Amino acid sequence: MIKIRDTQNFIYNRKLVVDLIKKSNIDKNDIIIEIGPGKGIITNELAVRVKRIYGIEYDVHLYEELKSRFLNVENVEIIYGDFLEFNLLEKYKYKVFSNIPYNITAKILLKLTSFSNPPEDIYIIIQEEAARKYAGNPYNRESMRSLLLKPYFEFKIIHRFRKTDFTPVPKVNSVFLHIKKRKNILIDENSSDLYNNFIAYIFSSSGNNLKEKTKNIFSFKQLKRLSQDIGFQITDSPVNLSFEKWLKIFQYFITGVSTDKQKLIYNAYAKLLNEQSKIDKRNRNFKY
Repeated sequence: MIKIRDTQNFIYNRKLVVDLIKKSNIDKNDIIIEIGPGKGIITNELAVRVKRIYGIEYDVHLYEELKSRFLNVENVEIIYGDFLEFNLLEKYKYKVFSNIPYNITAKILLKLTSFSNPPEDIYIIIQEEAARKYAGNPYNRESMRSLLLKPYFEFKIIHRFRKTDFTPVPKVNSVFLHIKKRKNILIDENSSDLYNNFIAYIFSSSGNNLKEKTKNIFSFKQLKRLSQDIGFQITDSPVNLSFEKWLKIFQYFITGVSTDKQKLIYNAYAKLLNEQSKIDKRNRNFKY
């Protein structure tokens, strides 16, 4: 059986951890959730700088070591369990500061960003390729993931690691990603489900370009007018458009498209999540 500790790459340099904390906005009044504290090097530095830490560790051996190490540290609570089943804080503001297991990055970020009371700030050490997909522009072209999250969160890569900063040394590049909850969201609550369905529908539809992917919800005349007003080509791939342009297209979809056509996108996001869940289940059941 593969141990959880074998799926993570640990930071071992205390000075590097201190530098990462200095690059964050963490302060003495903060409540912190740490996902997979591992050997406790980040926990140890956070403990002297914040109000309280909840460290959720899934590897039983690491949990026992952490529990013993922080037994007499009053503001640190080490919890044994799977973070994906952990109940996030509903009534308090909190932040996340973690070196997460790369193999469950998508599940972790989905849990954090879709919760009714998401973290004020998320500071995570993450594979660079994944960070670029979530952050989109200016680090990469926009993706479905970045477009779904950008109305509610801002993204910034604030540190790039050397592979030798970790043990064991990873094969991939890693970065320190800051995900900040927007004070003023760009899609109101009444339209958020429709926006999610809109983005999921277009990215999931057959075709290679906007003309093909939106043919059932926009007429050719509508799409052509949008392309001229907003500034894109109807033969562009969806990833070629900026987040700001997608916001304008969505606003037109709300006001300029009939209710019958709007109904075509209903449940597109839920279907996408369901398909992803089936894929994850097949992967878990696959025997090597």
